[in-house]
Amino acid sequence: MIRGNVLATVIGMCFTYATYAQTETPKGWHLMDWETSKLHGISLKKAYDLLQQKNKKAQQVIVAVLDSGVDTTHEDLKDILWKNPKEIPGNGIDDDKNGYIDDIYGWNFLGGPNGKSLKKAGDERARVYHRWKEQFLGKYIDTAQLDLQQKLNYRMWLKAANELNFSQEEMTELMFIEVTAKALKRHDKVLRQEMGVEEYSCEKLEKFDPITKTARDAKLGFLTVMKMLQMDPEEKNTLALKELDEYIEGKKLAFESKEVAPYNFRAEIVGDNYFDFNDRYYGNNDVMGPGPTHGTHVSGIIAAKRNNIGIDGVADQVKLMTLRIVPDGDEYDKDVALAIRYAVDNGAKIINMSFGKSFSPEKSWVDSAIKYAEQKDVLLIHASGNDAENIDSVENFPNPWLSPWKVFAKNYVTVGASSDLTLGPSIAADFSSYGKTQVDLFAPGVKIYSTMPGGNNYGNLKGTSMATPIVTGIAAILKSYIPHLSAIEIKNILEQSVFKPEADIACIKPGSDQEKVSFANLSKTGGIVNAYNAVRTALEYKPVIPAKNNNNTKK
Repeated sequence: MIRGNVLATVIGMCFTYATYAQTETPKGWHLMDWETSKLHGISLKKAYDLLQQKNKKAQQVIVAVLDSGVDTTHEDLKDILWKNPKEIPGNGIDDDKNGYIDDIYGWNFLGGPNGKSLKKAGDERARVYHRWKEQFLGKYIDTAQLDLQQKLNYRMWLKAANELNFSQEEMTELMFIEVTAKALKRHDKVLRQEMGVEEYSCEKLEKFDPITKTARDAKLGFLTVMKMLQMDPEEKNTLALKELDEYIEGKKLAFESKEVAPYNFRAEIVGDNYFDFNDRYYGNNDVMGPGPTHGTHVSGIIAAKRNNIGIDGVADQVKLMTLRIVPDGDEYDKDVALAIRYAVDNGAKIINMSFGKSFSPEKSWVDSAIKYAEQKDVLLIHASGNDAENIDSVENFPNPWLSPWKVFAKNYVTVGASSDLTLGPSIAADFSSYGKTQVDLFAPGVKIYSTMPGGNNYGNLKGTSMATPIVTGIAAILKSYIPHLSAIEIKNILEQSVFKPEADIACIKPGSDQEKVSFANLSKTGGIVNAYNAVRTALEYKPVIPAKNNNNTKK
């Protein structure tokens, strides 16, 4: 994952040698226990040991993953994927009469009737700006004459217009990033030729002893830039360069988006009437899609087969339902709302949402879906975002505020990302968004090792997207081993059982250089999710029974 504030450091850096030698952090550190490993993991083994001591037996739980798609052939995932029991694979018939033909593993809401899939989409900010540009740009707007919805639209449009005013500094930064990317590609070409491989990690490159001066210079330059960009030492050269190219392309499109409306790939590929919520039976059953890296990684964190091969997921009695709604760019509110409803209607009890954006023009659709999930006792777990912002004051969507009802959803958990002091200078991940009232808890989100697509691959990613499925996995354990727990009760247990790091532990405010803050003030609970504590609390949990109304006065 590449972030702009990290890339900005490239501008002023000098190319001194940067080694990747560092305290070795074991793969799967996020599952470990503080007392035994001195890593701020989730104490997963202790949780399963406790369940075994209590002779608890698990029931299967369906978890829906709303994401970019999943590699359904992966060795660590293929046996734990949900399969629609009411659908006959490949017969081209809607056997269960739910409007989605051959929805075996779930559904691809970014698909078209001809089997194609949407890969790219503009960001919502640009879509909002051009949607109401003709109505508002250069016009005198008397807000007193607007109804409530028009006022909301105008306010949203003004925000989008303001955010599309990019500074010269941002444009200069992009120029330096492009120069850096070109240099990396030159170094990469030399290194691939001399190493005799197409793919390598920085760890492997560290051990490589070049013969020629050109290759020595290329090694020095490549490692230095990768270190400055805070790339993981195990990340492959091919993925790093791909991320850089995508970042640059995204920035260029953003800079152009005030003058040029983002191309509507959706109309071309999906073909639905987007603004008609009743036009809902679109898409196709290709849940892998053209870019399943993110969704595959998230899925493995939740439930990759335990004690088997590759990695251990958090939960051991889960079937994963795949709902593809996240393109390269911002997801669409309509897809989010319909995917939530699909998950609820097909038996999911927990929904993982590792995505987010800063605009939500059809928020009412999503709010209604969240309310529907609440009524059906389904828990939603959502990432706080990777923008190092205080979401108490900066909008992040989806969110639990249900505008039509003017209440907060009780079945909604928002997750920030924690680090470990062996991985950086702060217990809070430097990229994580936070909020004393809007973020419920934190979970490990740095150097998380999980499943990757394109074969039986594995690798590290970081983000609140990785922290969220850890919480989802723990919630699934609680639901499977103690099935009478409601969604709201599971949320309460997760919050009550967090591990709270020592008050004097190093914590730097995300997004700042060295501003020290109390970790306790970055979320509602001030803690990191912990599987053992959650299981122990759940085993002793007594639901709060509302007091009886003793007022016998007739009304």
